[in-house]
Amino acid sequence: MPQTPSRCALPKNAPCDIPEPLEIWPEGTPGFEPDRDNQDKIAERGEDAFNRFFSNISIPGLYAFPAKPDNNNGKAVIICPGGGYTGVAIDKEGFDVARFLNSNGISAFVLKYRCPAPDGRHGHLMSGPLDDACRSIRIVRSRAAEYGIDTHKIGIMGFSSGGHVAATASTLYNDIQDINPFLDKISARPDFSILLYPVITLFEDFCHMGSRHNLLGLHPDDALMKKFSPEFNITEDTPRAFLAQTLDDSVHVFNSINYCKAAAAAKVPVEMHIFSEGGHGYGMFIRGLAVDSWPDRLIEWLSRF
Repeated sequence: MPQTPSRCALPKNAPCDIPEPLEIWPEGTPGFEPDRDNQDKIAERGEDAFNRFFSNISIPGLYAFPAKPDNNNGKAVIICPGGGYTGVAIDKEGFDVARFLNSNGISAFVLKYRCPAPDGRHGHLMSGPLDDACRSIRIVRSRAAEYGIDTHKIGIMGFSSGGHVAATASTLYNDIQDINPFLDKISARPDFSILLYPVITLFEDFCHMGSRHNLLGLHPDDALMKKFSPEFNITEDTPRAFLAQTLDDSVHVFNSINYCKAAAAAKVPVEMHIFSEGGHGYGMFIRGLAVDSWPDRLIEWLSRF
């Protein structure tokens, strides 16, 4: 079945409503070398100019979509688009989602996190995307009053490999210290996580190998894979979670199932929706499938706390 446009995508030739990104590391991105690292490259996929893919990201950015004052409910979500750790699908899993959340009174912040270059000039970033996510949570929490956000209602959301970013930020936040003394005193713990067709495990049985290779290299040891496999790091302090995936996903559905099982064992509140079909990477697309309802299920879940 052909894909129809996202429910929130702008039509062709529409005025651009995308803000300039906030600097995540104004003091300088850790590890950035101007003589080695290029700025990100934008690739447009398909005929729609609003279906873009940012790659070769060496300097991250955070796009702020604050909720309008007349319907702001105080919640905020940092959105991590997917892309197999080769880049980020910035429109369909980023800006479109931000507009949808805004329409429901939720402030949104789209994270363009660091991803390795195809020629390897950045090396394997390992904790780079995780550092970007935790720094973003701290920035949003530090500016909560400015955006009308409740500091205890700041969550993180991710799609595919962005789901891995969100899940590691939800389980390893205590491990990430900030180089800025002021921000280091602010909690990097998200208050909730939203994981859509997420990459979770980095062990071979159900692993998305491309994401693992791009993040950790070709031959990571077991200790490193366990550290970056969130299902092994869930505790009673892990934030509540919402997950949605389909059975025919190219990222094995056991990624979501194993995260859900580990969360339930730790008595972390979790809600999971498994749909029969829909594949991978659909974002906000409407295709006449049951999985199209995942945004409605998400808003219902968010309304309970």
